[in-house]
Amino acid sequence: MYKLRTAMLMAALTVLLVLIGEAVGGTRGMFGFFIFALLMNFFSYWFSDKIVLRMYRAQPVTETEAPELYSVVRGLVQKAGMPMPKVYIIPDDSPNAFATGRNPDHAAVAATEGILRLLTRQELEGVMAHELSHVQHRDILVSTIASVMAAAITMLSRFAIFFGGRDDRDGNPIAAIAMMIFAPIAAMLIQLAISRSREYMADESGAKLCGNPLYLASALRKLEMGTERIPMNANPATANMFIVNPFSARGIAKLFSTHPPIEERIERLEGMARGRSL
Repeated sequence: MYKLRTAMLMAALTVLLVLIGEAVGGTRGMFGFFIFALLMNFFSYWFSDKIVLRMYRAQPVTETEAPELYSVVRGLVQKAGMPMPKVYIIPDDSPNAFATGRNPDHAAVAATEGILRLLTRQELEGVMAHELSHVQHRDILVSTIASVMAAAITMLSRFAIFFGGRDDRDGNPIAAIAMMIFAPIAAMLIQLAISRSREYMADESGAKLCGNPLYLASALRKLEMGTERIPMNANPATANMFIVNPFSARGIAKLFSTHPPIEERIERLEGMARGRSL
């Protein structure tokens, strides 16, 4: 269900990008921006992991340097039958973690110093199982492409508004203007829907991987309080990569969060534990 929903949402983003191209430059513009989307996706596929790790000053660690984190990750990948990813630590007191990489053979998991101090080993297992599930399902690639395409739609819409769209007598200028205004909003909402859907799926499959949904549920409770107390100085474009929103979102801001509500995620995990549907 989650995979089908993601495929449909990604298709909707592609259609939006192509329509923006058509509004800006007619048929040639539509074809040109479709090629532009393919090139952006190719760049994201190969380089996004290196960029994000460098952005957060993540440092690679060995088993000697971070024995517990390394041991937790190694135990989980052996259980899942996955290759061992590179392990990184982020020098930040805000408790959080993320995974990156284009596929299981080229993956990395990163944890902040704050999360390593805050969580028990079992809770850390729940978090790392969640992140490894993202790797297993190639969620990092999906989320990166969605982010890039949404950003491209916004950029092209602003370009069209400031510099004008196509000069086409057969076109509908009102429809074109409406497309330029509302396409970025639609792109953002689609991107958020993709991100939330993948988080639910990673929670579910991560709970099955670590063997107890309550490990992750307990970790999420602590992380919610921890990130509110020590918000992370994160780039909004990468917020969807973290296990919890690195920003302290309240009120209407929660509607535009890259993550589902923590209380709802915990409720689903506790429901899994009661049903023992592992």
